[in-house]
Amino acid sequence: MNGNYTFSIIKPNAVRTGKTGPVLAMINEAGFEIAAMKMIRMSVSQAENFYAVHKDKPFFSSLVEFMSSGPIVVMILKHTDAVDEFRKLIGATDPANAEPGTIRKLFAVSLQMNAVHGSDSDENAIRECDFFFTPEERFL
Repeated sequence: MNGNYTFSIIKPNAVRTGKTGPVLAMINEAGFEIAAMKMIRMSVSQAENFYAVHKDKPFFSSLVEFMSSGPIVVMILKHTDAVDEFRKLIGATDPANAEPGTIRKLFAVSLQMNAVHGSDSDENAIRECDFFFTPEERFL
């Protein structure tokens, strides 16, 4: 997976409030190809492992609780310069600082419930894709 792939999660708040379709439409309209996608519910243990990089931060427990609170949609997305292009599409982590028309500006509730996750580097995209998808589940 070179720089043409990234990983994304539609978070529990966006799934719960029926925003999965609109988010997917924006991803499609921005020219991203979905190379893998599935709806799952992370266990507390999976969420702890996925977010282990944040284990010493004060928000870790609430993040794990939130991300294991309901179904999520995990995806591998293909696009030229995928990580950077997707981060432009989703907007700033804090929706209050997100550009108008970005996914987080439109659908986020708060900093934590910001509707979507997007990889922040090519290295993390690979790690995150490998966490959720087997090679057989990918259409790369």
